[in-house]
Amino acid sequence: MKYTALFILLFFALNSCVKEVDNSQVRYFNLSDVKLLDSEFKNAQELDKQYLLTLEPDRLLAPFLREAGLEPKAESYPNWENTGLDGHIGGHYLTGLSLMFAATGDKEIKERLDYMISELKHCQDANGNGYIGGVPGGQAMWDEVKSGDIRAGGFDLNGKWVPLYNIHKTYAGLRDAWLYAGSETAKQMLIDMTDWMLDLVSGLSDEQIQDMLRSEHGGLNETFADVAEITGDEKYLELAKKFSHHAILDPLIEHHDELDGKHANTQIPKVIGYQRVAELGGDASWADASLFFWEDVVSDRSVCIGGNSVREHFHPKDDFSGMMNYVEGPETCNTYNMLKLTKMLYQDNGNDSRFMDYYEKALYNHILSSINPENGGLVYFTPMRPNHYRVYSQTETSFWCCVGSGIENHGKYGEMIYAHSDEALYVNLFIPSVLNWKEKETEVVLETQFPDDDKVFLTINPKETSKFELHVRYPSWVEDAALKVLVNGNETKYQLSENGYAVLHRKWEKGDKVEVVLPMKITLEQIEDGSNNYAFEYGPIVLAAKTGTEDMDGLYADASRMGHVAQGKMIPLKDRPVIVASVDNLPSMLDKEDSDKLAFKLHGLYPEEYESGLELLPFYRVHDSRYNIYWPCATEDQLNDMIREVEEAEKARITLDEITVDKVECGEQQPESDHFIKFEGSWTGYWNDSHFREANQWYSYKLKNTGAKGRFLYLKYFDKEPARSTEILVNDASADKIELNGEGGNDYQEKVIAIPESETTKKELILKIAAINKHNTMQLIEVRLLTKNEIP
Repeated sequence: MKYTALFILLFFALNSCVKEVDNSQVRYFNLSDVKLLDSEFKNAQELDKQYLLTLEPDRLLAPFLREAGLEPKAESYPNWENTGLDGHIGGHYLTGLSLMFAATGDKEIKERLDYMISELKHCQDANGNGYIGGVPGGQAMWDEVKSGDIRAGGFDLNGKWVPLYNIHKTYAGLRDAWLYAGSETAKQMLIDMTDWMLDLVSGLSDEQIQDMLRSEHGGLNETFADVAEITGDEKYLELAKKFSHHAILDPLIEHHDELDGKHANTQIPKVIGYQRVAELGGDASWADASLFFWEDVVSDRSVCIGGNSVREHFHPKDDFSGMMNYVEGPETCNTYNMLKLTKMLYQDNGNDSRFMDYYEKALYNHILSSINPENGGLVYFTPMRPNHYRVYSQTETSFWCCVGSGIENHGKYGEMIYAHSDEALYVNLFIPSVLNWKEKETEVVLETQFPDDDKVFLTINPKETSKFELHVRYPSWVEDAALKVLVNGNETKYQLSENGYAVLHRKWEKGDKVEVVLPMKITLEQIEDGSNNYAFEYGPIVLAAKTGTEDMDGLYADASRMGHVAQGKMIPLKDRPVIVASVDNLPSMLDKEDSDKLAFKLHGLYPEEYESGLELLPFYRVHDSRYNIYWPCATEDQLNDMIREVEEAEKARITLDEITVDKVECGEQQPESDHFIKFEGSWTGYWNDSHFREANQWYSYKLKNTGAKGRFLYLKYFDKEPARSTEILVNDASADKIELNGEGGNDYQEKVIAIPESETTKKELILKIAAINKHNTMQLIEVRLLTKNEIP
């Protein structure tokens, strides 16, 4: 992230040995220079402010005080905050408060921020070594790491749930309290905590640090690079380089895509850090790697809303079937981080408007859609599966990662609306707002009803006549030569820049009015694997239909570890709405409704319940409902064959789901964490588009036997060479011993075994998979608790 001129003036010493390589043509305004006007963005900002004020600081601080040996003033919050990821929301809270204070100047928000910093300072002082953290038993764990005892997995480090990821939120929160709210105390705390990390790894080799980085660690390399700029000390930049994971970086440098199967949001913050290190250190290959990653994810791995991943992982680029089948669609955290990366790349790559095209798409269609416009509830997964729904957080129950990034998202809408050089103003986004351009002593007022209307109005108010260029982004969704500009009511010619802006050269007088006309039309976006799934867009806005409100279990999340997943009934894909038409005719199936608000009527639908059509609205206005974004199409002749194929493909899964009490997707981070995995001598792998877990000792999951209905275990696994021997235990009672000879090859195998009779009445089952006979265990892909002994 390139910081504002104010930040550089305050914090970049002239004699610094860390020199920023500034290839940018524009700079960003301070967040405090942009005030939102009434709009859905302003509403989201206000709801986010209330969310921040509803959270109780003492409950968020409780893990930090506990781990510092101090008496907590309140009980910890539940959910992820007291089951292993204790304290992660506290770091996000610092950032959320800092952003909101910068955006609004709200005094109560600032008081909250000051209190958080003061209490965390007590914790840091009590720890006595610069450390601040809520990781349960963290001090002993960090001592192990310092001694070189490193046991890292994808989502654990020395038996703790992603502690590096956890403390990254604290690092980032302290940085943002300094950057956005000017807290000198937070700045020194940040430096002291970074010195603690320097000491922690001082005796470790580069190889040991790289081994440790197999565990999810957020964007630690980014924040350490930030400390290098703040202090001007090269040692922090070296630390940032040491914390840059080469298992991801090196293939990207070679332009190799090795992302399939990887946990998506583990990787994106790493790349943000690569770009940040490149900005400060001038390594062009790292910057090129970051750009390659961005282009790959945006162009080949994202859906129409700008989000990516299924069940939190990157799937093969040529197979988006999981996106349409599973309910764990794009994760909000992923897009939060992709927008951070986009902000950096826009500035570092000649302010090319293509970065803003993606930023706009993801901002409107994913980020704005991830907050409930009535109550401020925040969204984790946004299913693309037809006829499904989203789950919203509650302030007393929900403390997921996407709540943490969510309380940040809606306080920083002003950060990219405008940018500037010494003699030019860039208008990037069409969000109602007022800009205070201090250097030019000029106020700019942006008013619009976009996207309900295609006109944007700018009022330019310099204190005195001022000459500068006005660059208005020419969006990719506006046809060539269709954008019009009027100045004081008269149509005006403009230059079209190479980086995608309509440019006006003018001496501006107070009260000058610029009208920009941005004609929009209906377009189709086919899902990236080329399958028969299409989304409708009007300009940059993804359109969606409400399809029902039945069986939306857990619409507002409880405190359970799986509460963020919409686990209500999945409507069979054979019953999804299908447009009966050829692809070429799809845009003509929509009629714009006569309304002040953007709405269309979609006709030509099957089955019968949809024959009267469905109303399509901007997706960010569709809430508390099942919905449909992607639409298959078929001619009359193709329809029956398509329905039959879909029904046959999904029949077995639906049957299995109907008799499932609980399930774990093995080798995947969140499902395993949510089932409280424990292990010794175990690891994960990825083969034939499937994650799996195996062990040479054992691992275990905690299964919920709701209603004590579970009677059987379903195992899905690979039987690959060499021979394997596995014992299955339930609450330490042996259920089966399975011997495999490695003859299964690439195909997965299935088996159902009975739960020991003594355990069937228990509502919580500890499933243990143990290696026996000096062999490794099976490579387990999925385990389910079933009510019946059936394999469909």
